[in-house]
Amino acid sequence: MTQTERPRIGFIGIGLMGEAMVRNLLDRGYAVTVWNLEPERLNTVVPHGAVAADSPAAVAKASDIVMLCVLNMDAVERCIFAEDGVAAAGKGPRVVVDFSTADPEGTRKAAARLRDMTGCGWVDAPVSGGPQLARNGTMTVMAGGDAADFETVRPVVDQMAGNLTLMGPVGAGQTTKILNQAIVGTGYVLMAEALILAEAAGIDAAQLPACLAGGHADSSLLQRLYPQMQQRAFDPPNSYARQLLKDLKAVSAFSQGLGLDLGVIEKGVSQFKDYVALGHEMTDSAGVVKLYEHKASQRDAAKG
Repeated sequence: MTQTERPRIGFIGIGLMGEAMVRNLLDRGYAVTVWNLEPERLNTVVPHGAVAADSPAAVAKASDIVMLCVLNMDAVERCIFAEDGVAAAGKGPRVVVDFSTADPEGTRKAAARLRDMTGCGWVDAPVSGGPQLARNGTMTVMAGGDAADFETVRPVVDQMAGNLTLMGPVGAGQTTKILNQAIVGTGYVLMAEALILAEAAGIDAAQLPACLAGGHADSSLLQRLYPQMQQRAFDPPNSYARQLLKDLKAVSAFSQGLGLDLGVIEKGVSQFKDYVALGHEMTDSAGVVKLYEHKASQRDAAKG
């Protein structure tokens, strides 16, 4: 496929994941126009061929498909509906693909509003896997949207994902991401507790993933996250603790809205609240193991 046959891509939000996704798209030969609220972040992708724009509207005017990966629903709405947002571009992209983790109802409302204003479609496509998988095009993407809109963007998103699934209409991707974050967020806490327990018991904690491989306890969390915790390898961060706390709070609110009382999820929220409160907002989420070390040192100090 030649460059002229490829859709022009716009990308809004050049954080850890956005940078990785843009670099992947550039490697595959796509023309990518970018914008970020903090313009200095553009320096991570412009030297590799991305073209900087001065607003989301400018990104939209230059693009057939606009992708977003921003902090939350408020940030999504700012990028789409502000005076300089995507909707202000008039005849802009055919479809918006939102890789952000946002809320299902807010996503449905935003998608309907944008379609009414501009005729632009919307696919919510939150992701999982972290920057390395985003960089090499093997992340997991859980999508929601109209079938025709999904087919429009699928050829591009397929190249960014090892696993891409349409879970239903607009909002279904965000609902699926809530379930994903319930598993991931509580899994981080569980891995931290398993590590602390293994170290306290005096076994060779580094051997645990290999020992348990193939059994019911095996998982990508055990094979990828646990070793990172065990090695205390938190710099540079693969994800931010404040973001996972935000996601866990969203899981809690969603479950409570359905009339459910889910104790494991609530414990995960509590532990990440405590970790972030120690000043670790921008540290790696895997660093939650430090919370247990902090509490242990407090207990030792109290004993005198």
